[in-house]
Amino acid sequence: MIDAHQHFWHYDAAEHGWIDDKMASLRRNFLPSDLSSEITQAGVAGVISVQARQTLEETNWLLDLAAENSFIRGVVGWAPIAEGSFAKLLEELAGNPQLVGLRHVVQAEPDGFLAGAAFNEGIGRLTRSGLAYDILIVERQLPEAIEFVERHPNQTFVLDHLAKPRIAEAQLEPWAKHITELAKRENVYCKLSGMVTEADWHRWTPSSLQPYVDAVLEEFAPRRLMFGSDWPVCTVAATYNQWTSAVGELLAQLSSEERERVFGGTVVEAYGLK
Repeated sequence: MIDAHQHFWHYDAAEHGWIDDKMASLRRNFLPSDLSSEITQAGVAGVISVQARQTLEETNWLLDLAAENSFIRGVVGWAPIAEGSFAKLLEELAGNPQLVGLRHVVQAEPDGFLAGAAFNEGIGRLTRSGLAYDILIVERQLPEAIEFVERHPNQTFVLDHLAKPRIAEAQLEPWAKHITELAKRENVYCKLSGMVTEADWHRWTPSSLQPYVDAVLEEFAPRRLMFGSDWPVCTVAATYNQWTSAVGELLAQLSSEERERVFGGTVVEAYGLK
């Protein structure tokens, strides 16, 4: 099993301002030593470490962690995609085999960000590098994301957290309609991650998540779905092992081959893992 989405950080109140009072338990350092026992217990052999801060310093730190810890199979970092310096930086970053993709926190940007000319020019450069791009958005940004993906048919995209549907409100639409449209683009993969934090943290059950899992299974199929924990963020609502077990229950209807795809094969393909 490979976990396609988790984070490490040295906590800093100024730089992790998104960790509000409700998430006070996350206001500490989370390092590879904190995760290794969790993944061993859950039967996970490797992880993809994803950026939490939009700094090159963090990207380089994550790459150093990957070099030091063999269970970190790859890093989805951050770089200034829309800036003029990106071309030179990309040459340097892409030379590190631990880097498998880049991500920008688009969910925090104003509407229209994904249509920006400079950002799209940077994505064109990313396509030529062979690295993936993780799409981090909320539900209302799905129409914009569909247009964005349409501009880059040769770029590998990975949708994080199902685009954060309104699970706590039990709302499927218009999220499901937009997911159907996005999934028509064969260059888009989807992570089964970040769901418990969009649900009621204290009352969620696998059955409350099932309609959303069923929707992405229908549209992306196991071939383009991958398991992710979103650890340590998930711990505000579930332990690592609880979430891993819940995903197993949510995918109980799949064949063993399909489950192997979601729990490993898809992430290897999408990120080009060796």
